[in-house]
Amino acid sequence: MKPNIGIPEKDREAINQGLQKLLADTYFLYLKTHNYHWNVTGPLFNTLHLMFMTQYTELWNALDLIAERIRSLGYPAPGTYKAFSSLTSLKEEDGVPKAEEMLKNLVEGHEAVIRTARAILPSADSGGDEVTTDLLTQRLDIHEKTAWMLRSMLE
Repeated sequence: MKPNIGIPEKDREAINQGLQKLLADTYFLYLKTHNYHWNVTGPLFNTLHLMFMTQYTELWNALDLIAERIRSLGYPAPGTYKAFSSLTSLKEEDGVPKAEEMLKNLVEGHEAVIRTARAILPSADSGGDEVTTDLLTQRLDIHEKTAWMLRSMLE
């Protein structure tokens, strides 16, 4: 049964497609951040280890919010590595980078998620989807703040 929630189907589909990309980007960023938490070394080990844990925990919790919004719009949420790999705009790297490179990679990852989230706003606005707009606004706030904090560590 299709949802009858006051959002036209073409708008729901466009929002869904954007949210699927956001989910994939968020998952890839979660995985990268968790990987860095496990593998960071150097003089800032404790600071970065704890910071990465805070960040990957936040990302993990966001995954459920995004997936449930996709379901609320009447679509299945992607949930496989194959699906995420085809949807994400983030790049994986080989090996374990040094701590400073980890910070740079995470800045780039958060900025990519920001661009993905921002690209969904016109569809949400067009469809009158205030719930998705609210979700996106919250995600943008978190990712922009996190990117700023990570950039500050590189100065």
